[in-house]
Parts: sequence; C-alpha cells; structure tokens
Amino acid sequence: MTPAKRGDRVAPPARPTTYALRFATTDAAKGWEELCRQAPGNTRAAFEAIEADPCPAPPTSRHHPLKGSLAIGTHSGRSLPRWQYEVTSSGRIWYLVDRDTRTCWIDVASTGHPKQTD
Repeated sequence: MTPAKRGDRVAPPARPTTYALRFATTDAAKGWEELCRQAPGNTRAAFEAIEADPCPAPPTSRHHPLKGSLAIGTHSGRSLPRWQYEVTSSGRIWYLVDRDTRTCWIDVASTGHPKQTD
C-alpha cells in the first residue's frame, strides 16, 4: 500500500469494537469510488452499517447474506460467508466476513446489479 499524500482522502481510524473494511479486489475499489460519487449518503450509511454489524440478526431487506453458490466466497485461501448491502435500488456491496480478524473484504461494489446475479 502506498503512503498517503497531499490531497488523498483521509480514512477514519478503526473503532475498537467495529470491523475493518478492506477491498478484496481493485475492481471493488473502483466500484466503491463510483458508488461514493453517485450515492454518497447511501454509501456512507452502508459503510457505517457494515462496520458496526456486518451480519445483522435478523437480516434486513437491504442487508442480508447471499444464497446458493454466492453464499460463500474465498479470500486468501479461506472460505468466508458473503453478505450483501443494497446501497440503492440497483447499487450493491458484496463482502466476505472474517470474524477471526474482524475484517470485511469487499469483493464487489457496483452501481448496478452484479453480473453474477444475471
């Protein structure tokens, strides 16, 4: 990771009781930036919801685990549960929850429905 430089966005420090959010792919990072441009308020709400409680019980209509073949994803050789947050009517964030490290790995961030669901 390159060090921050003048003009870069400031990332807030992690709170001790929350999950860290990290990008699993470069495409997810690009999609995140597009979500931030198109729906900044909703994307911020999604960030805060995922950071505070990545696996809410009970799940909500906007924040729930994926099902079927999409329910599990792999990161660094580990199988992890995949959740979805519906940012807008079509915008989505998919992330893998690593409870051991308290990290959510964003593997899809998109202003439209992810291609895997077509």
